[in-house]
Amino acid sequence: MAMSRKLWIPLAAGLTLVLLGAGGAYAYFFSGLRSTPSALTLPSPSPSASVAASASPSTTTGGSGTWEIAAGSIAGYRVKEQFAGQSATHEAVARTSAVSGSVSISQSAGAYTMTSATITVQLSSLASVDSVAGFNVTNRDQIVQRALDTGSFPTAVFEADDVALPAAVATGQTVTVSVPGRLTVHGVSKAVTAKLQLHVSGSTAQIAGTIATSMDDFGVSRPTAPFVTVQPGVTIEVALKLDRNA
Repeated sequence: MAMSRKLWIPLAAGLTLVLLGAGGAYAYFFSGLRSTPSALTLPSPSPSASVAASASPSTTTGGSGTWEIAAGSIAGYRVKEQFAGQSATHEAVARTSAVSGSVSISQSAGAYTMTSATITVQLSSLASVDSVAGFNVTNRDQIVQRALDTGSFPTAVFEADDVALPAAVATGQTVTVSVPGRLTVHGVSKAVTAKLQLHVSGSTAQIAGTIATSMDDFGVSRPTAPFVTVQPGVTIEVALKLDRNA
């Protein structure tokens, strides 16, 4: 009996240290050692470019035409994660450059209309760009791909409705516009509204903006991982570079 107590005391002490060590490691990994990149936005124009645009608005061609999404475009998502034992949420962010599509703008009697816009994103290429100390975020990407069933539904597609554009688009100014349309994810299409900024300059254009939606609306199961709860809200964000068709 004495021998049993002698064995039990160091065993219990060792177990206590292990538990305390695990708790300490958990607190270290998930106690604010996290970072999230800023939202995608239009690049800031150089002062010389701004002066040129304001001095010579005729150097733009009004914005009408068809614009193809070009290399350097980015799309992605933001979702909020809640780690067990933590009061603050963390924004998980993933992005991809596998984006394609086009935007058409027409002009009639001095008024401009976005007559069509289609943006297609390859979901299997989404890669996390945030960081959480002690956590390999690429593991999350695999979980997200399974939740989205990218083998059966490889793309997310936004198709815009016709929308009038502010007249300032013709003079190379950045304009803000709400664009209704339909988003198709996981084989489900839903009406959404994209909040976009558009800047046209000569033969190039840039678009940045977001779509607020929810996994639940598209029948997507929330990704699950130990110690983490994922909220259903999703913010889709884009920063697109476009070239005018000749």
